[in-house]
Amino acid sequence: MRMIQLICIALLIPCLGISQMINKVITKSETERIERVLASDEMEGRRTFSPSIDKAAAFIAKEFEASGLKSLKGDNNFLQSFSINRPKFISLSASIDGSVIDNKQVIVVTIEPEIKITEATGYVVTKIAAGENLNQAAAKMIGANQKTIVLVDESHTQNFSRLVRFKNNLASNQATVIFVLTNTTPAKYSIQASHQIESMPLANVVAMIPGKTLPNEYVIFSGHYDHIGVNSKNMINGDSIYNGANDDAAGTTAMIMLSKYYKALNNNERTILFAAFTAEEVGGYGAQYFSKQLDPAKVVAMFNIEMIGTESKWGKNSAYITGFDKTNMGAILQKNLEGSSFRFYPDPYTEQNLFYRSDNATLARLGVAAHTISTSKMDSEPNYHKASDQIETLDLDNMNEIIKAIALSAGSIIAGKDTPTRVDTTQLK
Repeated sequence: MRMIQLICIALLIPCLGISQMINKVITKSETERIERVLASDEMEGRRTFSPSIDKAAAFIAKEFEASGLKSLKGDNNFLQSFSINRPKFISLSASIDGSVIDNKQVIVVTIEPEIKITEATGYVVTKIAAGENLNQAAAKMIGANQKTIVLVDESHTQNFSRLVRFKNNLASNQATVIFVLTNTTPAKYSIQASHQIESMPLANVVAMIPGKTLPNEYVIFSGHYDHIGVNSKNMINGDSIYNGANDDAAGTTAMIMLSKYYKALNNNERTILFAAFTAEEVGGYGAQYFSKQLDPAKVVAMFNIEMIGTESKWGKNSAYITGFDKTNMGAILQKNLEGSSFRFYPDPYTEQNLFYRSDNATLARLGVAAHTISTSKMDSEPNYHKASDQIETLDLDNMNEIIKAIALSAGSIIAGKDTPTRVDTTQLK
């Protein structure tokens, strides 16, 4: 009996240590301190391409450095810098078989200031037929990175203009792709276009804790630190600063707090990456760039944290996971919380396709168990994208408990004991 008691005590000691550590590191006061800085008026809403987002990036990097985290490059520079290329339209003229066509029927995706092409130029000609998914087909054409004329069936007229979004984030080696709305297959064509190409700098803030025995297997915690800045045309009670306290200073705060906790534990077998993404609000460019720097086969799981500052539809001590049914990660997290009052639920807003709309999407589409954790009531968030999204509207006690729950629930994945199943990429929407 004495031996059994000693064994039970030995088994309980690590659990007690973890419990003491989490309550020591993840405190409401520290969570509030970070949240208040990110959502302060001094940050002026953290708009992409503004000086205020640089100020936010510097603050996050300082927090990583103070905790003793490493940068991906092994130095003290936690900025993952990159640029997006954005063509600014100047002029366009086009004709098919000698007949001039309306400019609204042509969308030129290019990083070339001047293009002048005909049927003799050597472009591949392909089609997007009626009944095809226009967005997916267009993305595939862009991704092929081949000089292409894409003839889009006129049944897609209503959604054709949406293809302009592909012009907003182009790699420096992106091949020109031209979409033409037509039901004909022209024997001759002529297209001339002029653009001013703008190179626009951006930066994620990324840190890591190397894994002890599985350093080439990665677990990611992330949140986007940008918001929508200042809007003097849509003020609330004279306030024009869109602080973004919940969206997504809350998620970024959680990510920073988790980095402090796991560094304090210092027992992770897998490498942990912590990423504050830029430019989510203007197209998700930060997460897209970050994801493309990784081998998806080596990424075991991604916890993207988005808007956890308010209670979920189930009340306190709860959150939902987007794409819950895509992998078994949610089941693993809930198993690790047995005995607690916290519960993860499947996303109740599946009609909004949140799984493929947030910063987890790029890696999820590559098969990674990459999910977003949120409490946002998507059908009734009164402060969403408003100047009223301020820290005073948050439930900081509940938010701090959510961060603790994420920390504990991820434990077996970080320890290398559990590996979530992969997303079935053949079923992607």
